[in-house]
Amino acid sequence: MSEFFFDYGLFLVKALTIVAAVVVIIGVGAAAGRKAHQEGLEVENLNKKYKGLADTLRKAVLKKEERKKAVKEEKKRDKAAAKDPSVKPRSFVINFKGDLKATALPALREEVSAVLEVATEADEVIVCLENHGGVVHEHGLAASQLARIRDRGIPLVVCVDKVAASGGYLMACVASKIYAAPFAILGSIGVLAQIPNFHRMLDSHGVDFEQITAGKYKRTVTMFGENTDEDRAKLKEELEDVHTLFKAAVSKYRPDLDLDKVATGEHWYGTRALELGLADEIRTSDELLTERVTERDLYAVTYRIRQPLQKRLMSNIDSTLEKVDAANWRRKFESRLPR
Repeated sequence: MSEFFFDYGLFLVKALTIVAAVVVIIGVGAAAGRKAHQEGLEVENLNKKYKGLADTLRKAVLKKEERKKAVKEEKKRDKAAAKDPSVKPRSFVINFKGDLKATALPALREEVSAVLEVATEADEVIVCLENHGGVVHEHGLAASQLARIRDRGIPLVVCVDKVAASGGYLMACVASKIYAAPFAILGSIGVLAQIPNFHRMLDSHGVDFEQITAGKYKRTVTMFGENTDEDRAKLKEELEDVHTLFKAAVSKYRPDLDLDKVATGEHWYGTRALELGLADEIRTSDELLTERVTERDLYAVTYRIRQPLQKRLMSNIDSTLEKVDAANWRRKFESRLPR
């Protein structure tokens, strides 16, 4: 009997230990989640970040005497910099990763507003942009946020490491200078509308679809009704109108572009985009920032927005759809690579 109680007690201790561990993990996860979703502006000194990375590597690879010498030289440079009365110009770095609905737009608005309260014409704003494009009015508003910087006379630089296409290029073209990685994708100055139609399937199952509107063109092409040539022609007219606005926006900021050549909806890789005038220089964001850090004070500006649980769950659904869309892009581009 005593052996039974001993085994039972041991089992109970193990069970309580597991339960306690689970509670601790849940608590840490919840705390991390709260911290990750705290709303507010975050500013990171990139000069200190890069210096810290270099110092860590030096400690690992240099011998003791070499480390002492490096530290001594560093202190000497810091002392000279402290005595220098001149103030370095600043670069404010904003990261924008786009999706179909430009969900990073609310944060971008806050980041731009904060920077405009501090920046002068001697400073600059660097936007590291990754955006496949998406909904017209959302990306148009995102481009308008960048235009606020340019309208204030503050130099605006856009770096494209991966893609700035369609609505993404609508944002990029606002910059006074566009840097692109050699294989970054730029362009796609065009407008697209695609919609499935279930009319024949519903009709075959005896399901009627009724749509009542006031206004001749309140609704044209529909998912469930029978579309007519007039409906399609009207939608085409609307798309052409948006395309005209798109081209006008690009032409405003890059007047030397040959729109007949580049506003066809096609996209190009960095080196070819440079030849066409869609970019100004081939350079990655890493190259640009590490160059700037020697001559300017760099600050990464990020606005964190706290989202309610329901919105986070919906965001996960949208994220899944985005991954499908991104996969389509990858298949489209990878199919062109030599194997």
